[in-house]
Amino acid sequence: MATAENMHINKKYPRVAYFCMEFGLHENLPVYAGGLGVLAGDYLKAAKDLNLPLIGIGILWRHDYTEQFIGEDGWPYDIYPNFNYDFIKDTGITVSVPVQGVEVVCKVKIVDQYGNAPLYLLDTNFPGSEHGWITNKLYGGGSHERIAQEIVLGIGGVRLLRALNIEVDVYHFNEGHAVMAGIELIREKMNEGQSFEDAWVATRRQIVFTTHTPVEAGNEKHKHDELEQMGAYNGLSYDQMNRLGGNPFNMTEAALRLCGVANAVSNLHGHTARSMWRHVADTGPIISITNGVHVPTWQAPEIGYAFEMGGNLREAHKKAKLELIEFARKHTDAVLNPDALIVGFARRATGYKRSDLIFRNAQALDPLLQEGKIQLIFSGKAHPKDVEGKKIIQDLVKMDRKYKDSVVFLENYNMEIARLMVRGCDVWLNNPIRPLEASGTSGMKAAVNGVLNLSVVDGWVGEGPQHGVSGWLLDYHVTPCPSNEQDISDLQALYKVLLTEVIPTYYEQQERWVDMMQASIDMANYKFSSSRMIREYYELMYARVVEQHDAVIAPWMIPNRGTSDQPYIGG
Repeated sequence: MATAENMHINKKYPRVAYFCMEFGLHENLPVYAGGLGVLAGDYLKAAKDLNLPLIGIGILWRHDYTEQFIGEDGWPYDIYPNFNYDFIKDTGITVSVPVQGVEVVCKVKIVDQYGNAPLYLLDTNFPGSEHGWITNKLYGGGSHERIAQEIVLGIGGVRLLRALNIEVDVYHFNEGHAVMAGIELIREKMNEGQSFEDAWVATRRQIVFTTHTPVEAGNEKHKHDELEQMGAYNGLSYDQMNRLGGNPFNMTEAALRLCGVANAVSNLHGHTARSMWRHVADTGPIISITNGVHVPTWQAPEIGYAFEMGGNLREAHKKAKLELIEFARKHTDAVLNPDALIVGFARRATGYKRSDLIFRNAQALDPLLQEGKIQLIFSGKAHPKDVEGKKIIQDLVKMDRKYKDSVVFLENYNMEIARLMVRGCDVWLNNPIRPLEASGTSGMKAAVNGVLNLSVVDGWVGEGPQHGVSGWLLDYHVTPCPSNEQDISDLQALYKVLLTEVIPTYYEQQERWVDMMQASIDMANYKFSSSRMIREYYELMYARVVEQHDAVIAPWMIPNRGTSDQPYIGG
């Protein structure tokens, strides 16, 4: 934790421990899988910029989530390199956690370049350890491995704080993976003589919880006999654990029952989450705090400068576009035209995000692709066990090979590719099945670069782009239809907006296009920034919790832009 000397706030703000299974700070530290981790990384950077007393707690994964490349047949294959993390400091502190009746030793590492917002990472994969399998691979293995990982994150995270004598006012669980931290807090209080009921009430006064996914598979469940056998009960009984998480033990339900207040990650997601979990009793209320992105990390400096100083936004964008085109040429041999429209789509490859929707009537696009009037760049990884996701990637690769210089798939998606795409594309395509996109931060990253969103109205988009002003919304042209026909209706709307509005504006109304870029940046620069997001967490959630402890909330003086973009970690 930062010292009082370099913190203008001292103890005026609540001291927060932010638990997350993954943190995406930079591609050189691949302990993230996707949007959840990148959001957590942006959150730490915002805390650093605003000099807030917040620390991150996560796991040092020995292998990348996956490095995913394309085989000769177009099918993605996964490799797991063993990363050297010598640039991460060892604190010299260890903590132990109970796993399968054994005390597992975890080393405590630290990424300290963010000053007052350090990231502590727990590591079981070191010479002499028999338990390297636990922190070997993010989201890898089966339920035994996952439970062990959640024990390390949650129980180990609380014990890390105790070992380092770090005082905390608020424990923030970013997704349900951190629930075991709540179990550990209850155990501590019961060991001090409190009843389970009193310990539960007291623990709720310390915890806030962010739920992200409305997709059923994303809300983890575990069998009780497996939890007990793995050591996750941590001194509690079956009846007590059942009261918290039900049977089977639902990690999201448990987090909702352990927190004083919870939040969804956009206004629309708030409605979805409250409906989704309304059957669960004894929970904290679910409010909405829309995600944001760390502008200095994601916005090209030239674009930010041109926007703020009234410079040539078109030329600034052209530079970013040429960098993306050169990267694509170097990695795929595709020769893209810098004067032609580039539409980008980069996300985790999974069914509900519909990466391939635009090709479901490929004949409609064929003349434009053959002529090179529209160019499409895709990227994304599928979970190694997600066959449907890998099939989507294979289909995109087929189109890449058919339209060599008009369709590009960039393999092994990571933060570097994401930066290039959200800066260098002209249009950002987003067409998930509603209401399954909780937020969708890639569109925010595109928006702060003046890359115009072409999107269905889901997640953050319901609060963001205005149709024809700062982007385009497909819902303006969607025909009401049964849910099983939604793909057809959305595809028709996509083609209509693309062909009759986006393409004509790009080629025939360049001044209007630049005006829309300006409007996009103006809309997103602060409204969808991580500095705005973290301010709302402090005001709407952390303050609510620490009122129990008479903490003082100082007046806010928050700048719109931060300064902590780091060109690289380590080395």
